[in-house]
Amino acid sequence: MKKAKAVGINHVALEVGNIAEALAFYGEFLDFDIESQNETAAFIYFGDQFINFSAGRKQGSDDARHFGIAVDDKELARTTLEAMGVKFLDEKFLDFIDPWGNRVEITTYTNIQFSKTDPVLKAMGLEHLKKTENALEELRKKNMAP
Repeated sequence: MKKAKAVGINHVALEVGNIAEALAFYGEFLDFDIESQNETAAFIYFGDQFINFSAGRKQGSDDARHFGIAVDDKELARTTLEAMGVKFLDEKFLDFIDPWGNRVEITTYTNIQFSKTDPVLKAMGLEHLKKTENALEELRKKNMAP
């Protein structure tokens, strides 16, 4: 049977308690564009992808379920989060629970397979970012890099 081919993840929807508070929390350690917002939802963009904050989280805190945000400077994110009083869940990864119970992992864009196109990186002012040799090797094994 023929199936649709998954191309990627367009966005993540996160339930939060308060939209303004979520924008303030995430905006303290991440640089992003707010596409739209009201009292019940906000859309923050990282180039061609976005997070949709939705008011009204009711469930408890996440344990293993999480999402990852790739950044240009993981150590800057770490020091900013530490200054904010955020507690990390382990030493190996930069995982934490946000104020509404969403588990977040911060990773370095250059170290992972996930890749943005050159025009998107340029539009974001990130054209200087280059993949590490390890990330390129992972991509080469899948015929996704020269």
